[in-house]
Amino acid sequence: MAGDTSGAGQATDRRARRAEHRAHADYTGGVYGSMLAASVIIGAGSLGAFPRAELILLLLLTSLVFWVAHVHAELFGARLARRPPDRRVILRVCRDEWPIVKAAVPPAVAIAVSPVLGLDVPGSLWLALSVAVAGQVGWSVAAAHRAGASRRLMVTTASVNVLLGLVIVLVKIALTH
Repeated sequence: MAGDTSGAGQATDRRARRAEHRAHADYTGGVYGSMLAASVIIGAGSLGAFPRAELILLLLLTSLVFWVAHVHAELFGARLARRPPDRRVILRVCRDEWPIVKAAVPPAVAIAVSPVLGLDVPGSLWLALSVAVAGQVGWSVAAAHRAGASRRLMVTTASVNVLLGLVIVLVKIALTH
């Protein structure tokens, strides 16, 4: 009976570690993906006016490339030195890193709906940039909340990410003026 309890305890510990890893991967990828989207928007906007479809593709394809890079790094970094990954591990890593792509979707949608709002291309870029920065703040606060952080820590992480977003906005202003 003692062995069963130990086995059950180990299984519970493994499940808890997996849940913690998933939560970390989800939010880390979301924050990173939002910052990546904001950077793509700034880069595209500083080079001139692009058609909206091109901007949407640029956002989504860039996030996919970074997703593949993160999956590759996770699978073939330290993991390969220990043992080759199996199908289950590959699928888990792909799923864990997917928030990088998910974070690019709201700014892409903002660009897609911008004509309905009567925005020109520069206005569309500002809207998408605002959505990306809001996503970055949202992902970080959600991570802090899910981790059981105090309100003070949630305000701190939101503030840090707002400041990072403001830096991104200042870069955009500097590049377009």
